[in-house]
Amino acid sequence: MHADHTGGNERLRGAGRTFTGGNVAGTIADAAEGAAILAHEKVLNRMSEPGPGGQPAPFGALPTDTYYTDGMKLSHFFNGEGVQLLHQPAAHSDGDTIVFFRGSDVISAGDVFLTTTYPVIDVERGGTINGVIDGLNRILDLAIPEFRTEGGTLVIPGHGRISDSADVAYYRDMVTIVRDRIQAMVEKGMTLEQVKAARPTADYDPRYGTPSRGRDGDPAGATSGPWTTDMFIEAVYRTVTTRATTSS
Repeated sequence: MHADHTGGNERLRGAGRTFTGGNVAGTIADAAEGAAILAHEKVLNRMSEPGPGGQPAPFGALPTDTYYTDGMKLSHFFNGEGVQLLHQPAAHSDGDTIVFFRGSDVISAGDVFLTTTYPVIDVERGGTINGVIDGLNRILDLAIPEFRTEGGTLVIPGHGRISDSADVAYYRDMVTIVRDRIQAMVEKGMTLEQVKAARPTADYDPRYGTPSRGRDGDPAGATSGPWTTDMFIEAVYRTVTTRATTSS
């Protein structure tokens, strides 16, 4: 539901057309409908009723078709290939969809996989670190490498460069290692501030980190971004703590 992935919905809808059949194909009303926008129903619910203080999305930006099951197969071929929508619950959020273009052998991962930063986990909207790892493993289950995990199935991240299964595997390993480090600190009874001070992401920060302004140890003039390393650590801490509390 985040604006970086839904902010262009109205323009995309207006630039396209709906594919239909039977006695409605080719009608003026059908042509005016615009392109279909597909999403899990939780995205529609959050965009139309964002909660206290939020503004509902414009009607033209809302999904036109939703699904509520584990996945959805489009009812006919697009550009000569089958397309599957796969719901990945409790990852970046609770409404993530991985899109698998079966003929082209391309996976659009959304924000389940990024190459520019640590995973963005929207805890308030159902995101969890373990769900992100489950999503990355699901992508690896779908992908088929060409040679030594290079090439083969291409993966489009939510942000960053086009990747292959090796890139996803490296990212999955990094996320799992950081999760396990923070999980171990939680089991020792460390507070959130103590975990942040221990810098469990230090060896990966040069590649994925975004420092918070004014944090001790940050270089002079460091700037914060929309998703900082501290925010990632806090999201992991909150979701592994919740899981530990639920298990006990």
